[in-house]
Amino acid sequence: MPSRKQRRLAHEQRVFLYTLLSGLPAVVVSVWLLLTRDFSPKEYWTLGLLIVGFWIGYSLFVREIVTRPLQTMANLLTALREGDFSTRARGANRDEPLGDVMSEINMLGGVLQEQRLGALEATALLRTVMEEIDVAIFAFDGNGTLRLVNHAGQELLAQPAERILGRQAGELDLLDCLAGEPTRVLNRTFPGGAGRWGMRRTVFREGGLPHSLVVIADLSQPLREEELKAWQRLVRVIGHELNNSLAPIKSIAGSLTTMLRRPQKPADWEDDMRGGLEIIEARAEGLNKFMQAYARLAKLPTPTKLPTEIAPLLRRIASLETRVPVQVVEGPELTAQIDAAQVEQAVINLIKNAVDATLETRGGVRLGWRRTPGALEIFIEDDGPGLANSQNLFVPFFTTKPSGSGIGLVLCRQIAENHGGALTLENREGATGCIARMRLPA
Repeated sequence: MPSRKQRRLAHEQRVFLYTLLSGLPAVVVSVWLLLTRDFSPKEYWTLGLLIVGFWIGYSLFVREIVTRPLQTMANLLTALREGDFSTRARGANRDEPLGDVMSEINMLGGVLQEQRLGALEATALLRTVMEEIDVAIFAFDGNGTLRLVNHAGQELLAQPAERILGRQAGELDLLDCLAGEPTRVLNRTFPGGAGRWGMRRTVFREGGLPHSLVVIADLSQPLREEELKAWQRLVRVIGHELNNSLAPIKSIAGSLTTMLRRPQKPADWEDDMRGGLEIIEARAEGLNKFMQAYARLAKLPTPTKLPTEIAPLLRRIASLETRVPVQVVEGPELTAQIDAAQVEQAVINLIKNAVDATLETRGGVRLGWRRTPGALEIFIEDDGPGLANSQNLFVPFFTTKPSGSGIGLVLCRQIAENHGGALTLENREGATGCIARMRLPA
């Protein structure tokens, strides 16, 4: 196959040859006229050379004006291919086809220059973000060779980039990050620290070849912060309940002590003593129930899931409520993997709340179940006044009932989430009352 230079020379030769052929008839006629006229040899050779010189010179000139723009366009395209987007063709005029082509090439160079500038800025921004974020990022090629690492990754491995780039994942003790589940928690020690780490692995392509992007985040600090917040909330709640119980106990105990120390006791001092002790006993009993409720919430066991028929279970739960008849809305025959005792406890609590809400309005309560995509939904619907404050429903120890403990709904939601499901409560649309939905994996 001829080379590019050979093809370019062949094109020039064809242009030169075609120009010569176009002028050949005129040259032949001119030479014939010279031969048929009576000229001296000097005049004959002078005119002959002049005719042939103009003929060949004009052909060379035509070849030049045809091939010169093509060479200019080739140079422009070569510059674009090599990444030089600053080269432009001069004298591009859209009034002629050739100038129109030159203008389009100039515009193409401008567009490519803007795109490259945008790509460079985006790459610089990406590198800046990667260096500033506090999670370790590693990029490995298909052979497990490290190709990219950010500052947090260097700190995790306790080595600079120039010492770890180009090394295998096995040499860096990161081979386990390229195998197994793409998202998991690691409990291990790195050269830069030990603890619990969240690892996520994704696949991307560069140059048509697959690469692995591994992101490792330290979970210890967030977990410690959340643990501290949980302890602070717990201390506030327990402290509030203890103060509510101990403050009146202390006040009444002080009053009774002062009364006993008096030389002259009032005639009804025994009644006062008895009443004060009853108040202390009641407050102590309330505090004891509070601590038992907290222990019950904190010690909820892991569910033991067994195949359970849903219809008989819910019908039996509905029959346990005696204050208000619970209407059972029949659903499909289903068997689910659940802890029947825990689900029964949760549904009983939800029915109890629904019945408590309908005692004032003398409405009804309905219990049913249905199949949803990928889940079993158990619903409890009542005709009560509805939810007045839905934001604090699942706040531990928050209750609007005078005798409530504030853990019923929290316990129900915990049971649902331990099964991999969820619990929601919301007001009914178009009617008074509330509907509770417990969704469990089917």
